[in-house]
Amino acid sequence: MATNPVFNRIDKEAQQQYAGFNQAPQQGQAAPQGQPHQGYPAPQGQPQMPMGYPGASESMSPEQLEQMYRQAPAGPAQTGRLTLDDVVMKSLALFAVVVAVAAGTWFFVSGTVDPDTGQAPLAMPIWLLGMFGSLGLSFVIAFQKKVNVPLIVGHAVLQGGFIGAVSFTFERAYPGVVTSAVVATLGTFVGMFIAWKVGFIKVTSKSRRIFGMMAMGYLVFLLINIGASFLGFGDGWGIYGGPLGIVISLLGVALASYSLAVDFDSIDRGVQAGAPEKYSWLMGHGLVASLVWLYIEFLRLFAILQRN
Repeated sequence: MATNPVFNRIDKEAQQQYAGFNQAPQQGQAAPQGQPHQGYPAPQGQPQMPMGYPGASESMSPEQLEQMYRQAPAGPAQTGRLTLDDVVMKSLALFAVVVAVAAGTWFFVSGTVDPDTGQAPLAMPIWLLGMFGSLGLSFVIAFQKKVNVPLIVGHAVLQGGFIGAVSFTFERAYPGVVTSAVVATLGTFVGMFIAWKVGFIKVTSKSRRIFGMMAMGYLVFLLINIGASFLGFGDGWGIYGGPLGIVISLLGVALASYSLAVDFDSIDRGVQAGAPEKYSWLMGHGLVASLVWLYIEFLRLFAILQRN
């Protein structure tokens, strides 16, 4: 959850394969007769004749030609290109899966609480399965050549299980942290979108590279911290239990927040480049993963503050 390779893949393919959309052929390069220039779509609303049949229009009656040219220009939905609506709908669908599974997990785990010890024995196994399962599956999804929708939905299910178990555990130990984390996550999402949209927060190639290296480093740190917490370091908090816990947690919030700006920019670039509609699933998956990451960072931060 500390890094999102999905958008790196989309950016590269958008630049290499789809960057030529909506541009004219270079001077001196003519498109083959009967088809558009390689790498460019046919002009919207213009009939595209089969290759090797340049005289097809001559066999059509004037009425047929007039009817054809009066048709409305083909939009992104008709040409199979990515639209913002596609990304929004897929993101909402995956987000609904995460929330539904998280709520179900919360109620399931709450029913397993031992009345004598007050502990939920199934919380930790579900927590670990969801955390490591979603992390591993995210890399599988990112580096697959094809968009695998079942894997993306499965990843959302694992994240929902992880969120439900960890939220229940934190709420029992630190009442009120879940509500605070949810409000902070939604507020940060809206704030980052506005800041990116008005240009206050910039996303450049250089900032992407720096963010990618920092995110990967933070992921390694998180894995080390998990091992340290299981060994009892920092009273079960690992490195977060030390004096720098709040500072490190704030760094995690900052990285997760900037990840949203990178996501917004990547979605915008994909839409502008005319990427295939199938990438809406990948973009929705990446955006929801960043939201989950941000929520976990806020949950940890508020728990540390309440603990201290």
